[in-house]
Amino acid sequence: MTAVVSPPESGPLGNGETRSRDRWGDRAFRVVTLAAALLVLVILALIAWTTTSKAWPAFQHEGISFVTSTNWDPGNDQFGALDFIYGTILSSAIAIILAVPLALGIALFVTEIAGRRLRTGVTYIIDLLAAIPSVVFGYWALQVFTQPAARFYQHIADTIGTLPVLDRFFAAPVHGESFMTAGIILAVMITPIITSLGREVLLTVSQEDKNAAIAMGATRWEMLRVTVFPRVRSGLIGAVMLGLGRALGETIAVALVIGGNHQITSHLFQTGDSMAAVIAHNFGEATGLQRSALIGLGVVLFGLTIIINMIARGIANRTTREAASGL
Repeated sequence: MTAVVSPPESGPLGNGETRSRDRWGDRAFRVVTLAAALLVLVILALIAWTTTSKAWPAFQHEGISFVTSTNWDPGNDQFGALDFIYGTILSSAIAIILAVPLALGIALFVTEIAGRRLRTGVTYIIDLLAAIPSVVFGYWALQVFTQPAARFYQHIADTIGTLPVLDRFFAAPVHGESFMTAGIILAVMITPIITSLGREVLLTVSQEDKNAAIAMGATRWEMLRVTVFPRVRSGLIGAVMLGLGRALGETIAVALVIGGNHQITSHLFQTGDSMAAVIAHNFGEATGLQRSALIGLGVVLFGLTIIINMIARGIANRTTREAASGL
């Protein structure tokens, strides 16, 4: 006898129902993700609109001099924020210059050199540092770090600070609370962030590709330069930009150690101020036009962060295209 095989219970109709459910699932997923992306844009737009509307009286009162003038005198209703913009950019630049080599070096050590036990310990410590509140860093710097830093700054001022050109940056007098101290503390704070993100980016390169480069006779450095860095360059740029964004917006730690002096100077060991620090120091008792001007500092900081992120995105996209064209 010939056995009769009955068709599956699902049959063509069941397969069609499955495909229909999958299509509805894809559409629902697309709608949810689109809504989440639009929600982020809506929130950013609302933040920009709300803060700008509250800062508008100060913008109208000062005009373009709000970002070009150095005269910040609330008693006479004069609000020039250039000193604070300069202090924010300078302290953040110092932080990036100090943090990026250290963070990338730690990330490379963890991913390429360290053994499993050492890698686990270093990763745990880095993640722990990233979780420490900024006020702890600021208080430690104020109570412990500023006095030894002042002595070290004085030693630098007495040596290389007397040389031509370098005297514009490192000459006396020196202060423990200064642009340099703020930059160092910011560097300590953003190093774990850049390290963690850099480590994750470096791990995206497969071990097989690295082994292939080594098997072709490349040294470890040549393997990194040819195989790893071209593939992760855009990701590393993103990690650095996230660290820079943290440095630009940091408030309490900078407010405690930057000195609170309104000035533009090339001397790194002098006191200064930043936008976030000024807002933290004065917003509680500010009223009227001064409160509007402080909110205006927040708007300028928000715009500065967006501009830097756009520049970073452009650089990352260009490096990605260059890496793709070189393959």
